[in-house]
Amino acid sequence: MHLRLRLLGGALLVAHLLLVGWLTLRPLDVPWAAAANLTPLEGIRADLAYGPLEAARRIGEALALLAPLGVLLPLVSGTLAPSPLAAWSSLGRTAAAGVLVSLSIEMMQSGVGGQVVDVDSVLLNTVGVVLAHVAVVPVLRARLRRSLHARKSQGSTPRITRVGLGPWTEVLSAVPREY
Repeated sequence: MHLRLRLLGGALLVAHLLLVGWLTLRPLDVPWAAAANLTPLEGIRADLAYGPLEAARRIGEALALLAPLGVLLPLVSGTLAPSPLAAWSSLGRTAAAGVLVSLSIEMMQSGVGGQVVDVDSVLLNTVGVVLAHVAVVPVLRARLRRSLHARKSQGSTPRITRVGLGPWTEVLSAVPREY
């Protein structure tokens, strides 16, 4: 993969992680904080009790928070190789990295005032990473496969060596022409 594309992906990854850190690890000035949620799916059930619009907003925010990692991590690592085995291993590595980043955020939130640890955030963040990976990375792989196939079928551009002046050029240039 092109180095420039990988560097751009790295810059976007760093920018995204800085934004996520700012959103999730800054102290909040609140008069009280809810208890930590350590029971899986309990927070999602509580979100669904708020009604469909508020539940969609809350769950959508958790899905979207780390979703760009699903595309940026394979882009930075250069694992967009167009083979089926690479596709599954890339998905597994990306999902594992999403779990680790989300878990790290939740553990760091335990020491930040106003922030609450929620196991459902880890679940939803990971699902968001996997969904983004499944939605975008196969399309990028297909484009890579098409470009590789086009390069192979077309072949390389032929190189023509520089041709000197022909042997009759001096003779022909001496002959006067009438136009």
